[in-house]
Amino acid sequence: MSRTVLAIDVGSTKICAIIAQISNDNKITVTGAGTAKAQGLRKGTITNIELASRSIEQAVNDAKRVSGSAIDSAIVSMSGTYTKSLDSSGIVNLTSKEVGIKDIERVMQTSLYNAKIPNEYEVLHALPYNFKVDEQDYIDDPLGMNASRLEVETHIITTQKSSLNNLKKAVKGAGIEVENIILNGYASAIAVLDESEKELGVAVIDMGGTSCNIVIHVGNSIRYNDFLGVGSNHITNDLSMALHTPLNVAENIKLTYGSLGSESVELIEIPKIGDENSKHEVSLSVVHDVILARVEETLMILAKIIENSGLKDQIGAGIVLTGGFSKMEGIKEYASVFFDSKPVRIAKPKHLEGLFDNLLSPEFSCAIGLIMHSAGGYTPYEIDINKRVRHANEVQLEPKSVNLKEDIKLEKPSEPASKKQPQEEEQSGIVDITKGGMREENENGGLGKFWNWMRQLF
Repeated sequence: MSRTVLAIDVGSTKICAIIAQISNDNKITVTGAGTAKAQGLRKGTITNIELASRSIEQAVNDAKRVSGSAIDSAIVSMSGTYTKSLDSSGIVNLTSKEVGIKDIERVMQTSLYNAKIPNEYEVLHALPYNFKVDEQDYIDDPLGMNASRLEVETHIITTQKSSLNNLKKAVKGAGIEVENIILNGYASAIAVLDESEKELGVAVIDMGGTSCNIVIHVGNSIRYNDFLGVGSNHITNDLSMALHTPLNVAENIKLTYGSLGSESVELIEIPKIGDENSKHEVSLSVVHDVILARVEETLMILAKIIENSGLKDQIGAGIVLTGGFSKMEGIKEYASVFFDSKPVRIAKPKHLEGLFDNLLSPEFSCAIGLIMHSAGGYTPYEIDINKRVRHANEVQLEPKSVNLKEDIKLEKPSEPASKKQPQEEEQSGIVDITKGGMREENENGGLGKFWNWMRQLF
């Protein structure tokens, strides 16, 4: 039986909603889509909840109208604007000498437990990039292997709780419950990368209207992510100031004449800012120079970010550009110069059955990636925002997260007995005579039998 999923890409310039049917074998069929101009957002974060809710509601209603589906929960994208990342590790001993799902859950939850996450931040993703079975490391999938010890190294992506809650409120204001939240750069990588690129190492840059989101994929998982608050809208602003023309005119000029190719000396007539009835002539060479300056600055900063990641030498497959900004003519050739002649390609999202032609464009990579994530297109294992361990071959593992105190045996310093709550007293295994009993699971054991004997005796 197939299930219906709704994906909402919350961008700075547009909101895109896609509805799809996912079969039991994870085959995807797109049934509806809708877009709306983004309002109440800046650099991918909510600045006005009411306006953002209206934009989301418009896009979702358009998608529902096309699909004919009534769905009230969604997987939502989140900008990398206020995210922070860190690496952590975990180790557990195996009693059964064979790695099972529960063991993988325990070791991943241990790495999450060991991470020093600030109080004002929430975990968005915990992505393992290196499993180690006994002394053998870089295991792709440890499930079923014989071992006495399991270790993991994990890349943890966190985001500000305030930004996360504002996003949830905006989506809920549109009448939609948030089922899961995915980093937009991660979703874009799912939509555009193939397995060989992941294996060789690749940097994916989603170039949007007001930001560029960067993820570096090495092996089977993300190793690094970052954010640059510059996008194609900055070119529009530059043109507006340089040509003294309104923003809407500057946007049209960018879309019509924006190119990094050959320079033209043709003259165009445009209105002046503040007095649209008065027009003046400008050369397209000026337009070319303004665009070129902004693109070169953006690519230079992106190249510096990748260099500072420390993973530059592991990017064997080069750079993949996606997002609306990447559609600018000639950007591929310029990018290869700034990225030290590494291979550069402009990526469209992978084709899905039923996908509308207008969605086969780089600016929809994130939205398509969200749908693919819902169909199991994530890394082999990961912990999502709901603290659930997900498996690439399953829709979902146990919805209940691992209990760190019981399963991992990592306890914080115990509190004085006087401060313990009743539930904590029961978990500690201490007999409370005033209650006339003890833990249920101990009643069938030796200690339980002894206690029953004592009660009968006295």
